[in-house]
Amino acid sequence: MAMEVEAERTVMCLLTDPDDTPLGQFMYLPQHTTTLQLQQIVNRLLQNEEKMPYTFYIENKELNEALGVYAEKNKISVEKVLKIVYQPQAIFRIRPVNRCSATIAGHSEAVLSVAFSPDGQQLASGSGDTTVRIWDLNTQTPLYTCSGHKNWVLCIAWSADGKYLVSGSKSGELQCWDPQTGKPSGNPLIGHKKWITGISWEPVHLAAPCRRFVSAGKDGDARIWDITLKKCVMSLTGHTLAITCVKWGGDGFIYTGSQDCTIKVWETTQGKLIRELKGHGHWVNTLALSTEYVLRTGAYDHTGKKQYSSPEEMKKAALERYNKMKGKAPERLVSGSDDFTMFLWEPFVSKQPKARMTGHQQLVNHVYFSPDGQWIASASFDRSVRIWNGTTGKFFGVLRGHVGPVYQISWSADSRLLLSGSKDSTLKVWDIRTMKLKQDLPGHADEVYAVDWSPDGEKVASGGKDRVLKLWMG
Repeated sequence: MAMEVEAERTVMCLLTDPDDTPLGQFMYLPQHTTTLQLQQIVNRLLQNEEKMPYTFYIENKELNEALGVYAEKNKISVEKVLKIVYQPQAIFRIRPVNRCSATIAGHSEAVLSVAFSPDGQQLASGSGDTTVRIWDLNTQTPLYTCSGHKNWVLCIAWSADGKYLVSGSKSGELQCWDPQTGKPSGNPLIGHKKWITGISWEPVHLAAPCRRFVSAGKDGDARIWDITLKKCVMSLTGHTLAITCVKWGGDGFIYTGSQDCTIKVWETTQGKLIRELKGHGHWVNTLALSTEYVLRTGAYDHTGKKQYSSPEEMKKAALERYNKMKGKAPERLVSGSDDFTMFLWEPFVSKQPKARMTGHQQLVNHVYFSPDGQWIASASFDRSVRIWNGTTGKFFGVLRGHVGPVYQISWSADSRLLLSGSKDSTLKVWDIRTMKLKQDLPGHADEVYAVDWSPDGEKVASGGKDRVLKLWMG
């Protein structure tokens, strides 16, 4: 009898990582096992020298109580094997931003893009007034006004070593700037026949110092430029309609998404098309890579403080960060479309999508992987933000609260919080663990077009139709 009572109190469990790879064998755990004890088990099984924090999920729901209590509440049979997925968490924590620390006038037309530098120490914005501005984050005042474009500045991009900023305009020309002086480095780069829709730099772990970037245009071409040679070194032609977004991946390949409903993959030594990803029934609007955060920040971690004495040292540090983040898994790509759907791809494993992600009721405007690659967030004109599993593409939950289309989203460096900016003039900070609104940030007088959370996690910048740049702090 005593034996039977004993047997009733355990649950047969199998721990797996987000990719479904089991960690060890089945094990019998007492029903009163807590998540803290599970963390100890995982750390021991993985032989982690530094103890890592983990969260646990059963059937896509977070486990936050003892196993037995959870099973009873959710009517899960303890007779069967209970599959528990563990996900590592960042050791550091980012504070949610909760107040506007500065409203800086300067632009005379709408702010169309904002971007922090890779180390989080500088901020740039592009505007309909044809200028790029670089802002002093310590004094929270305008530092440089970069003039030279003849039309709206539609997109801006920092090189991952922080040495250059490139901007692209509605007239189709690109301009490279020196962020230390605010002066142009070289003449405008001419080649695109219509406006610029996206810019992406070659990752610093592949080439340091940064020299090459790719631009995408409404004319259907992507062009690779070399800033030392100050010219276009390759044209990637093949799309039959406008390219809407471009990403230079960590493995050295370029991905372009287009209004011709395809995503094309290019190699970058000769500019050859090597793969085509088909599946969307309408324009592809947005692309994101699972490694995007680490590509953007290069050698700088979330503190952004470290200085590097040489490009070689920087390249080595960036490569270590990239490999650690990527692990053994292939680089993943997610695409969002006017057909209301998204696809998750592993372009070098298969031409077929890994998952088709449906649920949005309107076009998908922006997609973004969390810095740790575990989540995908998608923003839509249906006023919602949806969260998906970054490995499987499974739907996780929906964040509702905006009363207008959501234009842009940005993650905190620890992957715990998500920021969204909307046509409804507000920014909102969401807590991914609870899937609830953490902070509502009204303050803009009109639509918010652009948001960015600094890589060091300390600041948020936003801009929009009311022409002011706002800085938010925790």
